[in-house]
Amino acid sequence: MSQRKPYPSDLSDARWALIEPTLTAWRKARLDRRPTGQPAKVDLRDVFNALLYINRTGIPWKYLPHDFPNHGTVYAYYAAWRDEEILAQLNYDLTGLARVKEGRKPQPTASVIDTQSVKTSTNVPLTSQGTDAAKKIVGRKRGILTDTIGLILAVTVTAASLSENAVGIQLLDHAKKTYPTISKSWVDTGFKNAVIEHGASLGIDVEVVNRNPGVRGFHVVKRRWVVERSIGWIMQHRRLARDYETLPTSSETMIHVASIDNLTKRITDETTSTWRGTY
Repeated sequence: MSQRKPYPSDLSDARWALIEPTLTAWRKARLDRRPTGQPAKVDLRDVFNALLYINRTGIPWKYLPHDFPNHGTVYAYYAAWRDEEILAQLNYDLTGLARVKEGRKPQPTASVIDTQSVKTSTNVPLTSQGTDAAKKIVGRKRGILTDTIGLILAVTVTAASLSENAVGIQLLDHAKKTYPTISKSWVDTGFKNAVIEHGASLGIDVEVVNRNPGVRGFHVVKRRWVVERSIGWIMQHRRLARDYETLPTSSETMIHVASIDNLTKRITDETTSTWRGTY
């Protein structure tokens, strides 16, 4: 790691120890395929810290501070990790460790699903966004599937016009492939029979959780509050306050980065600071 004054988003030694083996193995595999086999000079920890800085602060790539590697280099690594699903795999591995730390089995058996529609920036192609008629938002829709303690198990990003059913089906397919042990899922009333029937075909009992009609305004709804809290966690990362990514897969990867940030802190018992008092 280069010698510079650390940023609040930087990894501690303990957190880097959780990430380093995956990224080092990826780099070694890359080098084995190169004719020269010469190692790259850039420090992987510096690259990941730069990625966390962008994810946490929400700045454009070109505004990355000069004491990080060049923004083009950082993006090249990020794009490779995105396309080869390295960050998705890292999120998967860390989720298992976090679950064990909480006294649970690495593989979850139950899940909770929710969606979030967010506005997009001007660089997002019109072909990958739409209008959420219910929420009156033009942009993209994030589908999130978590376990029962709020750890993210599956993510999908689509045009906001896509139905809850279509998003839910994508999430169930992804989750069942990654976590075959899942047999139960809770959803809100926006998800209809198509999701329930698709879940049944996968061996997942999908239960719709209704609000209490006798309570006005906000109240905690069984199971649903877990995934809603997880959405709140990732929204502390300013890159996710709006969808700035050209590709939906980049949007999904930025959520994985935020999740990795939170998981490593959870495993090492480090706290996640809020934005209050940081202005």
